[in-house]
Amino acid sequence: MALGFWQRALAAGVVLAVLCGCLSVFVILRRLAFIGVGISHSAFGGVALGFLLGIDPLWTGIVFSAGVALAIEWAQQRGHIEEDAAIGIFFAAAMALGVLFLHLSGTYNVDVFGFLFGNILAIGERQVVQIVVVAVGVLAVVGIFFKEYVFISFDEEMAWVSGLPVNFLRALFLVLLSLAVIVAIYLVGIILVSALLVIPGATARNLAGHLRPMLLVSLGSAVGATLVGLFASAWLDWPSGATIVVLLSLLFFLSTLWSRAK
Repeated sequence: MALGFWQRALAAGVVLAVLCGCLSVFVILRRLAFIGVGISHSAFGGVALGFLLGIDPLWTGIVFSAGVALAIEWAQQRGHIEEDAAIGIFFAAAMALGVLFLHLSGTYNVDVFGFLFGNILAIGERQVVQIVVVAVGVLAVVGIFFKEYVFISFDEEMAWVSGLPVNFLRALFLVLLSLAVIVAIYLVGIILVSALLVIPGATARNLAGHLRPMLLVSLGSAVGATLVGLFASAWLDWPSGATIVVLLSLLFFLSTLWSRAK
């Protein structure tokens, strides 16, 4: 039984680390870190809605966070409000709705705590399958539009001039980001999930100057911190999500020192 428990935790951890490590590079290059924070915290409203309706919180979280992401993009494109203000408004509204939904459902248990702070050590087979399906789908879409996203990341204005459907690609990436956020909640929780989408890419940017090396470094740091964090948390009896984020943060600070020294 213990072996199956560790197999599930490690498999889900590695898949999530690969998914977030890949997306993190584009999040950093396109300066979407704050949007990642907004999406991850808005997911709380969707998760709470799932508990209220008696539906799997994964699916309500996906729909809710994707809707918030698209609403942020719509507000920015319309020009009625600045992006950071839109993120702050939707972030606060989603969190408030989450608290209201939990109050109405009368639910505050271990499941909710796990969504907030992560509990991958208690993950089940169904959740592993969900994570793998979502990760494969997101990475497949990124692979299909890889060149377009690279183009947009480095020169969005030229992408407009070249005739690329920039608005569609931006909206699609936000939906992909929402999917990654929801499944990554199993690993580090809503509170810390934005770190998994930001820190690996930031570390890679300190250590690599080209896209492909950046992807490799980002993937390596995400997977390495996840594996070491899972074993360390089990050995020290620490929260797994927090341990992983602390290790990622340590890698970032070391990479910053190395970059400056170099």
